[in-house]
Amino acid sequence: MVMDVIGDFMTIIRNGCRAHKPEVEVKYSKLKCEILRVLLEEGYINNFEIDNPDLPRKIKVRLKYNEQGEPVIHNLVRVSKPGRRVYIKAAEIRPVHRGLGIALISTSKGILTDRQARRQRVGGELIGYVY
Repeated sequence: MVMDVIGDFMTIIRNGCRAHKPEVEVKYSKLKCEILRVLLEEGYINNFEIDNPDLPRKIKVRLKYNEQGEPVIHNLVRVSKPGRRVYIKAAEIRPVHRGLGIALISTSKGILTDRQARRQRVGGELIGYVY
């Protein structure tokens, strides 16, 4: 049984990118859909769709690659884990990889990137980094 579903989700996407898979399939959850929505808006994935309306539901994630065939997502890093939650204030949020990556932050306003959280002046749980 998987204890950290978000960590497992990030690992599936990371391994799919490294294996140059066109798409990966993950178990459905609302939090995963919110994270995928942010990744889609930021241009890290091509698309995602909820597959099979009956239970158990799955999400198909279409991964994105550049013109040379390299994955757009170089790494997904889980920061806040079930054994050690990491919270960050709005004033403490810094750019990821000098602005070339994003931080995923779970706030009272939903899942936001580091830029959105700084702009809206909200902090929250630091889920992880994407670059």
